[in-house]
Amino acid sequence: MPDIRNARILILATNGFEQSELEVPRDELRRAGAEVHVASPDGKSIRGWDKSDWGRTVAVDLKAADAECAAYDGLVLPGGQINPDLLRIDRSAMAVVRAFLGSGKPVAAICHGPWLLVEADAVRGRDVTSYPSIRRDLENAGAVWLDEPVVVDGGIVTSRNPGDLPAFVSKIVEEVGEGRHRQRATG
Repeated sequence: MPDIRNARILILATNGFEQSELEVPRDELRRAGAEVHVASPDGKSIRGWDKSDWGRTVAVDLKAADAECAAYDGLVLPGGQINPDLLRIDRSAMAVVRAFLGSGKPVAAICHGPWLLVEADAVRGRDVTSYPSIRRDLENAGAVWLDEPVVVDGGIVTSRNPGDLPAFVSKIVEEVGEGRHRQRATG
């Protein structure tokens, strides 16, 4: 079981991520002692979306294609409408998501981030939450959607929006401490 103080966490994102949904987990997990890296499809810096307009740029540590699941203890998928919509059609990004899901390591997705879990066929029969506008997408993919600040099912952590970030980050820390979960089938 990895302690968060010795954990390595990967955040996968691209342009249009919700600013707080990347920065808060990154900063809070680092404060807790984790080593946190950010990956994007091309390995270049990415720009956030901050509520109603473009936000700040975030430095990226590596290309998604170079992110090896074995080097990390968990994966975080920020939301925003643009970010997950772009990532779910990117082969390298989806390979990262599927690798983590297949490994049993914690995978945490917030807001629209669970779209990536739908694309990976990882929500069938699972309890999840998300931003309300993608509820039907999750249900159509076989998930049981719950309107709660944070939902965990087999190491998959989901939350609804930036207001849920404290519960989301706390649950990531807890799940990383629990280590691997039973293997999860992905499409």
